[in-house]
Amino acid sequence: MGFEPFQQGPAYAAAASACGARARWLELGCGRALAVERGPLRLVSRGPVWEGEPGAAERRRAIRRLARWPGMTLVTAGEEVAGFGLVPLVTPMHHALWDLSGDLRAGLAGKWRNRLVRAEASVKVRRAGRAALERLIAAEAVQRRARGYRALPAAFTLALDPGALRIWDWPGRAAMCFVVHGKSATYHLGWTSPEGRAAGVHGVMLMRAAEALAAEGVRWLDLGTVDTEAAPGLARFKLGTGAALKRLGATMLVLP
Repeated sequence: MGFEPFQQGPAYAAAASACGARARWLELGCGRALAVERGPLRLVSRGPVWEGEPGAAERRRAIRRLARWPGMTLVTAGEEVAGFGLVPLVTPMHHALWDLSGDLRAGLAGKWRNRLVRAEASVKVRRAGRAALERLIAAEAVQRRARGYRALPAAFTLALDPGALRIWDWPGRAAMCFVVHGKSATYHLGWTSPEGRAAGVHGVMLMRAAEALAAEGVRWLDLGTVDTEAAPGLARFKLGTGAALKRLGATMLVLP
């Protein structure tokens, strides 16, 4: 089984519904899509999920069927889809997708591995629960305002099924949250203090999380967007794990 996008799974649908959106599964003949609707706007992210390998023309027709309703439809497909009726608005993003099936340490870049070994001598992270999640949400909100990036609202995170969450903590200094969905997982939220950054905690935390996820049968870990221009250091960190760069489709206005 291949990678399963978090944005096209039941955990995402349930959390979006809990936050007041309408989450609908739409059957397209050659696949299906989770559409999240608010008022007259329908959003489909990282979808549709195809059945088999439909051709380019069939995928384009299926995506255009998503716009057969009385509102506006925006789609960010999991791969490049183009043609009549699909109006690109935002250029394609790239994500770092880590295959957890092999020897994780063998795939690390040399500098990444060396920093990890040094950090492991002093950093001791642990699995954590709800209290750590609430602290992470609060600390990440402060971090986000300071750095000026965007993320899903706290209410969405709190609405996620607790059984799908994997939280790692270095108390008072750093934390990470991942969401498991099928045989895939997604990095969801992270925060670190200046002390945590100096100690290299996020390398240790990410490695411990990847090892634990692999042990429970997770094959793929989505580390999120890679932007070498806006955040080159973060891009190097993600790709230094050995994760592959996956290009998504453009964000498109879909005409019926």
